[in-house]
Amino acid sequence: MRTVLAYILLIATLLPTFSQWGTIAYYHANKDYIAKVLCENRAKPQLHCDGKCYLAKKLNAQQEQQDKATTERVQKTPDFQLFFQLTSPFNFRPVSVGLATSLPAYLIKIYASPLSLLFQPPRV
Repeated sequence: MRTVLAYILLIATLLPTFSQWGTIAYYHANKDYIAKVLCENRAKPQLHCDGKCYLAKKLNAQQEQQDKATTERVQKTPDFQLFFQLTSPFNFRPVSVGLATSLPAYLIKIYASPLSLLFQPPRV
């Protein structure tokens, strides 16, 4: 059962790749009919077009259709925001450091971020 499902998913994934090969196979299978009826240059046999203009038109149209479908699919894809960051004001507050009082006052109280409570140097 798993192998059948794997083959189905593989074919579904590769199907858009094979669509151009299908167009080329159709051209080779019906080359005479395309050269006689559908070719734009059938009145000019010296060009030896043999329906290659028809094949080029079909391949270009198919490529444009795939590009258009891809563009629409990308534009219609909803945007999901997976991560967000809370923006809070960066408040400085005084943090007292347990040092000797003989130090100047500007060294005793240090202005630090709120994370300074989490990340502190080891105490001796």
